[in-house]
Amino acid sequence: MSEEENATFPAEGAVNGDKPPAIEVRNLFRSFGALKAVDGVSFSVDAGQVVGFVGANGAGKTTTMRIIATLDYPNRGIVKVGGIDVVQYPAKVRSKIGWMPDHFGTYSNMTVIEYLDFFARALGYKGQERAERVQDVMGFTDLTSLGDRLINKLSKGMGQRLCLGRALIHDPEVLILDEPAAGLDPKARVELKHLIRILADEGKTVFISSHILSELGEMCDTLLFINNGQIIKHGTAESLKHSAGGITVVNVNLAADIEKLEEWATMAPNVTFKEATKQGGRIEIDSIERDVVATVLKRMINDDLQVTEFHREERKLEDAFIEILGEIEAAGGTTVK
Repeated sequence: MSEEENATFPAEGAVNGDKPPAIEVRNLFRSFGALKAVDGVSFSVDAGQVVGFVGANGAGKTTTMRIIATLDYPNRGIVKVGGIDVVQYPAKVRSKIGWMPDHFGTYSNMTVIEYLDFFARALGYKGQERAERVQDVMGFTDLTSLGDRLINKLSKGMGQRLCLGRALIHDPEVLILDEPAAGLDPKARVELKHLIRILADEGKTVFISSHILSELGEMCDTLLFINNGQIIKHGTAESLKHSAGGITVVNVNLAADIEKLEEWATMAPNVTFKEATKQGGRIEIDSIERDVVATVLKRMINDDLQVTEFHREERKLEDAFIEILGEIEAAGGTTVK
């Protein structure tokens, strides 16, 4: 990739100002032997943003996040949190971040309150202040009633809330969450998503990776797609869903003569007939532009098709991600747009 392609780009919707980015990554490289885990990654996240980090297993997500969290060293590149270099001043960075790994250790015969109290003491809290921090975190994560429960007896969802609570003990400005929803049931995922949105509303910066892309789209201001250690796409969930593939799939219902839809689509520009349905069919328009889609509908009406329903199919982020990977593979390289 060229120097220009690797240029740092801001999270979409960020507002420039004197305050440094909450997270800044510039030309980051990390290799393990011959494996290039991170290969020239650059991005920045402004304070108060919720940013999703998306990629397959082995794409470089966890390595990048561990470097931001001061748990690994880059071979090359600059990483800063709140303007502070993570390599030169790791202790200062750790005071600003809360790290929630994809797996966290448990201790036999330790209760929830003992676990959180242990980390509060490790962070330097004493006396009444320590007790208050632990109680505040337990209240926020809805663990107050479970204070005396052994942590190795918690459900997966309760355990993830406990891990989040541990990350919040020192009230950090930036949260780095690696696959926090992995293995959770639907109820626990909704609860976790709710907690993350509350933290965002309080002004915290949240950098979160997940395989559950639909939920990332709902809670994140912007998304970064990473593949083979390189950022391949960034933008809002809506922009990413509508940019991949450059097509629009529409469901069309007709009041009568539904078989005419396929014949019409065969002759119409910009349109491909995909399949018949009970009341019409699915068509594909070779554009995502609203005026092109509107023109197709207008042409249907002018051609006397009795359209009773015409609506876009909601594209899934998973589909967009796969299509973007396919586009890059077909182009024989990596793109950043």
